This record gives sequence, C-alpha cells and structure tokens, in this order.
Amino acid sequence: MIKQISLTVFLFIAIVALSLSGSYAQPVDTKTAATILSGVSAKYKTFTTVKATFSMKSESSANAVTEQQSGTLYVKGNKYKLELTNQEIFCDNTKIWTYLKDANEVQVNNYEPDADEITPTQIFTIYEKNFLCGYIEEKTINGKVYQVIDMTPNDKSKTYFKVRLMIDKVEKTIYSAKIFNKDGTKLTFEIQKLTPNTTIADTFFTFDAKQHPGVEVVDLR
Repeated sequence: MIKQISLTVFLFIAIVALSLSGSYAQPVDTKTAATILSGVSAKYKTFTTVKATFSMKSESSANAVTEQQSGTLYVKGNKYKLELTNQEIFCDNTKIWTYLKDANEVQVNNYEPDADEITPTQIFTIYEKNFLCGYIEEKTINGKVYQVIDMTPNDKSKTYFKVRLMIDKVEKTIYSAKIFNKDGTKLTFEIQKLTPNTTIADTFFTFDAKQHPGVEVVDLR
C-alpha cells in the first residue's frame, strides 16, 4: 500500500533528532554522530511549520526499483498533511482522513497512533527512541558535503536492521534516509526542498468534503 510505504519512510527519517544511548557491539564513532544529530535537532526546533517535497523509491533484494513516487509533507505542531500522487492524508491530531483521488473516496478514522509509531508530526524532533548511532564518513555529491550516519535499533525484532542518513553538513538538514529491511528490500527517501516557517492555517489539515463534489465518505470510527 502506498500509504503504508510513505508513512514507513517518515517513521525512519524521524531518527535524525535522537539523543544517543548505548554503544555498538563493534567500535564506531558515536561521539561525532551525537554532535551532528544534536545540530540537526537544534535547527529543526526553530521551525514552527515545515513543508518538505520529497521523492522515494523501493528496491527489491536484487536492487531493482519496484516503486517510485514523489510527494509533499506539511507539518504544524501535531498536525500534518501528506500529499501523494493518488492520495492525500490529513490529520488534525484528532481525526485522520485518507482521500483516494481516483475513487473520490475519503476514509475517516480516529487518530490513534500506535505507541511504537513515529508519526510525521514528530519526524524532526524525536528523542530517545532506542537507536544506536555511528558516524561513518563524509561524501561530496554535486559539490555539497554530506555526513553519513548509520543507525541500528536496540530492538532486534524490528523488520529493519539499519537506517542510513545523509545530512547536509552546512545546512544541518536531512538529504536522504535509506532503510535496510531484513527481507533484503530497501526504501530510500530524499528531500528535494525544505521550506520552514510558512503560514499554514489549521483548517489546511482537515479534509473539506465541499472541495470534492460527490466524494464518498467512509466513516471507519
């Protein structure tokens, strides 16, 4: 499901603002990783709102691309809106609406995130989520320098075993996150453009049926 894939991606980029605890089974540079992530966290905490355009791709265990798409995420406090090619997801921190464009159908649920889930509203400010982080290297791409950090979950029952972040060294913002799943598949998320502190009305995060004539409302509450 596109929704499942997209929200899974956001779950993993949330880790950029972790506070660190524990250590790897083998030596890694946790001190540098902690310094980098603290800088990223401090930067994002200055934002009142965030608009992020992104691309993402899913790869099979044979490194063949199985799905690609782009979208836009808006975040304001505990509210968010996720715009994808075929659907839009609205959340006002009380209800969540999933609008299926092709079917002109919206599904309404109470917003009850799983205790283990990292939601899009938390993606830049999550703390103490039990990951071990290590600085790997710097990479230069198209003249920009990125810092690479690998993160592994303390909970080994997770379906993934590693998340690799690339962080813009100068801007202290996320460039990409790559999730390595135990089944061999990989999910890569890249931020194309990040626009902070824009004015966004609270009503933007609520689905308005009047804007979609003939929409079928499926209330699943």
